[in-house]
Amino acid sequence: MTLSGLPWYYLPETERAQDTFWSVLARHLRRQGIAYVPHRLTRGRPVQSLLTHPGLIFGQCCGYDLIYGFSGTVTYLATPRYAAPGCSGADYSSFVLVRDDAKAAKVPDLRGSVGIINGFNSHSGANALRAVVAPFSRKGRFFAGVKVSGGHLQSLAMLVSGAGDVMAMDCVLHVLLTRHRPAVLDGTRVIDRSDPVPAPPFVTSAAFPPETAANIREALAAAVADPAAEGARQDLLLDGVDVLPPHKYLKIVELEASALRKHYLELHATAPAVIAAPTAETAVTT
Repeated sequence: MTLSGLPWYYLPETERAQDTFWSVLARHLRRQGIAYVPHRLTRGRPVQSLLTHPGLIFGQCCGYDLIYGFSGTVTYLATPRYAAPGCSGADYSSFVLVRDDAKAAKVPDLRGSVGIINGFNSHSGANALRAVVAPFSRKGRFFAGVKVSGGHLQSLAMLVSGAGDVMAMDCVLHVLLTRHRPAVLDGTRVIDRSDPVPAPPFVTSAAFPPETAANIREALAAAVADPAAEGARQDLLLDGVDVLPPHKYLKIVELEASALRKHYLELHATAPAVIAAPTAETAVTT
């Protein structure tokens, strides 16, 4: 059994564009001789199950996943280039969001507030925020407490409701929400932005031989250049793909290490300041 899935940046509003892009990519995969190409994207499957499935032909994951939890189950294909504020080439960043009524004018003003993260295995929602606040921490602390939401959209809802004071959101998702659901961002503003790192990579199962991965990579490049996918690419903010040296993703590790060198441990799962909120895996997760 083979499957494909694009949980990153999935919203009901982007479903049609994803399906169109996949239909173009699937056609190029078949031209490359890839057997058993799925006719449809798999949706509703837990991300962990997707990224560990030996038949995953095409998917996307967090840069954290590529380095840590799923490094042995996926093979890197390429890095998307997104046409969105906060992106540059194949890099992207996270926006640090607060409520409009927050008195804070800059990040140090948020010391003693309640932070919100989507999960500890997320770069854009946790590691990026950690890197932004770590330089201003004192004795390993910055926040009065940290809440774990389970996803970017849940974090946003908590921020707007006043359940927390600050969060980090993937800039690509922020643009998609601005376009499709501007009301959910009402009452929030961007106070800062994280350092750029390579965007969430496209991957395939590590169970496939290297030559299959190479064929999938060629099919991806052809699909991105195919005029039949142009409208879908624009809707998905996908401007192209780059094949990066694997070490480029170590920038994510360096941001984490930089915070640790400052003895800032507050956003680790074992930190006593963490307040666990009810969690549910979400399709929009980075």
